[in-house]
Amino acid sequence: MKKIIVFILSLSIFAAMPVEIYAKTDEAREIIAKSSILMCMDTGEIINENNAYEHLSPASVTKIMSILLIMEAIDNGKISLNDMVTASENAVSKGGSQIWLEVGEQMSVNDLLKAVIIASANDACTLLGEYIAGSDSGFVDMMNKRAKELGLENTHFENCTGLDDSVTNHYSCAYDLAVIACEVMKHDLVKDYSTIWLDYLRNGKTELNNTNKLINKYNGITGLKTGTTSNAGFCLCATATRDGLSLVSVVLGADTSEDRFNLSVNLLDYGFANYQINKIKIDEKKIKAVKIKNGVVKSVKPAFPDGDSVLVKKGTDNFTYDYRVKEKVEAPVKAGDILGEIVVKCGEKELASVPLTADKDIKKTTFSYIFAVLFSNI
Repeated sequence: MKKIIVFILSLSIFAAMPVEIYAKTDEAREIIAKSSILMCMDTGEIINENNAYEHLSPASVTKIMSILLIMEAIDNGKISLNDMVTASENAVSKGGSQIWLEVGEQMSVNDLLKAVIIASANDACTLLGEYIAGSDSGFVDMMNKRAKELGLENTHFENCTGLDDSVTNHYSCAYDLAVIACEVMKHDLVKDYSTIWLDYLRNGKTELNNTNKLINKYNGITGLKTGTTSNAGFCLCATATRDGLSLVSVVLGADTSEDRFNLSVNLLDYGFANYQINKIKIDEKKIKAVKIKNGVVKSVKPAFPDGDSVLVKKGTDNFTYDYRVKEKVEAPVKAGDILGEIVVKCGEKELASVPLTADKDIKKTTFSYIFAVLFSNI
C-alpha cells in the first residue's frame, strides 16, 4: 500500500511540473514567434517559413548587414584588421550592449569586430561604421543601398545597431535577414569570430561572452547574431553546417530567450534530418558547340558554372540531366549571352536550371574584317 501511495504522489508532483514541448510543427512555430524561416544557404531555397515577409524590428540582428559591409570593406582593402580606430563621441554615446569605449580611445578593427560579432557591442559597431563611411549616417546609407543591391524589398535601416527605442522606419523581415546572412557567411573570416564562446579585450580587462548560446552546444553551429529589445522581442539568426549542407534560420519576435533558441534548434534539426545537398554533375561531352552565324569565328563551346548544387530530400539520387543547347545563334555575341541550359530533374520535378553561356565576345563578320583577313594572308 505504501508503494502505491508513493507512486501516486510521484505522478501528482510530475503532473504539476511545467513541461515545455517545442514540437517541430508549423503550429508550434506560429505560437512561439512572430516570424521565422529556414533557408538553405547553398541554394537560397526556403525549406520552411512562417510569416517570413512581415515588417518587424530585427533588434541587433540588424548588425548582420553592418558585419557584411565591414567584411566587404576588409576584402576590398578599404580597411584592414590592424587599423587603429579612434573612438568618437557619437560612438561612445550608444546605449545597450557595449564595450564602454571612451572618447579618444584607440582600438584595432580586429578587436572592434570581435566586440560586434561576439558581444553585439553598439559602440564598436557605430565606430566601425564611421570609420568605413566617414559618418554614422553615411554607413546607414550604405546599408540601405546594399539591401537594394541584394533585391531586398522589406528592409529599411535607420541605424547600424538595431536600437529601436527612437526609430520610426527601421524594419526588416525573416526572409531578408536570411538572405543577408547567406552573403555574410560567404566570408570565411566571419567564422573566426562568430564561433568564439569567450574572449577578452584590453589585455584581459574586458570580457566578451557570445550572446549566441548555441555556440559550443549545437552540432555544426557557425554563427551568427542575436537581438533583443522590448519592441522586437527575442530574435536570432543562426547558421550551421553539417555534411556539406549549410542552413540559416531566422526567428523574430519570440516571447523568451529560450523560445528563440529552441525554435532555431527545431528548424535546423528539421533541415538536417530531412534534406541533403547534391553537387550537379555535368557531362561536358554532351555540350555541343554552338554555330555562330556571320561571326568572325564559326562556333563556340558553351561554358557553365562549376560547383552548382541542388537541395533535395534525403535519400534522393535518381537525377536526370536534360541538355538544351542552341544549334546556332546570330553574331555578334557577348560574353555571358545565353546559349542554352541544363535542366536537372528528379522524376518529373525540375530541381535546377544551369545556364550555358558564351565565355567571350564574338564580333560579326564585316566587309572591312574580310578585307583585313585577306590582306594579312597576302
